[in-house]
Amino acid sequence: MTASADSPRTTVLSVTNVKKRIKNKEIIKGISFDVYAGEIFGFLGPNGSGKTTTIRMLVDLIRPTEGSIQICGFDVHEQHDQAMRHVGCIVENPELYSYLTGWENLEHFANMLPDVDAQRIAEVVEIVSMDARIHDKVRTYSLGMRQRLGIAQALLGRPSLLILDEPTNGLDPQGIKEMREFIQRLAAGGLSLFVSSHLLSEIQQMCDRVAIISHGEVIQVGAVDELVAQGGQVVWSLAPAAQAEELLGAASAVTALERLDDVHIVADGAYFQAQMNQEHVPLVTKQLIDAGIRLYAVEIKNPTLEDLFLSLTEGERIG
Repeated sequence: MTASADSPRTTVLSVTNVKKRIKNKEIIKGISFDVYAGEIFGFLGPNGSGKTTTIRMLVDLIRPTEGSIQICGFDVHEQHDQAMRHVGCIVENPELYSYLTGWENLEHFANMLPDVDAQRIAEVVEIVSMDARIHDKVRTYSLGMRQRLGIAQALLGRPSLLILDEPTNGLDPQGIKEMREFIQRLAAGGLSLFVSSHLLSEIQQMCDRVAIISHGEVIQVGAVDELVAQGGQVVWSLAPAAQAEELLGAASAVTALERLDDVHIVADGAYFQAQMNQEHVPLVTKQLIDAGIRLYAVEIKNPTLEDLFLSLTEGERIG
């Protein structure tokens, strides 16, 4: 998974100030983010946000109007062949020949790549755990098996970066769970994954970091747990209420404060809900106690990634 903050991280994908204009309309408005070796990077955005346009630029299907995209240090446009040797991609549904077996499909795609032989085909079949069905016709495969075969195809060239567009789309809950665990195993083996998805709960369980895009702009990039913590609510049980409210309201770490008047603990006490990063809870707690406030309880209520997404995008829906 993602390297620790104290260790150097190798950048596999670098997107710098990328813009895309179509017929004088700016679709992508200067987005920037990096993807590091061995991490799962989530890419979230509602329909029309520029998510698909970005993915197509990443693999040089369309060219940015401005900015640069580099994969393993190679410019995707200026050094197309070198960059594409380091990336595997499935955009929307994998293109497979249903009348061929899984193995025959992989042989077909292997013929288009240098230095990919039967041994490499066998390796990717093992990676995606399809040994038992690889010689069956693709038309007999479930959707989950087709997705796995598509990933096997994308892995044939030994990429450093795998781009997956909605890899769990259409899968049942068990298939989603298996796909999530499979993606995590790939990352544990050192592969970097760029995953576009509308299933926020899956991104929260699966990804190390995430970029949120809205109206062609990346509005937040960061580790999932850190982003969620930023939007956290902390409920304080304090007395005396008036003094506690004044101190909490003046605390720089508190960005919003609400007194919950319908709940009482003692005669002069009250509950307060503060919008704040949970990292600041110890400091604010100390300030309260030093000021003589009686502290009865503290409860941290982290939002889900969906809550964060909706607040950042002013209620936009994704899908």
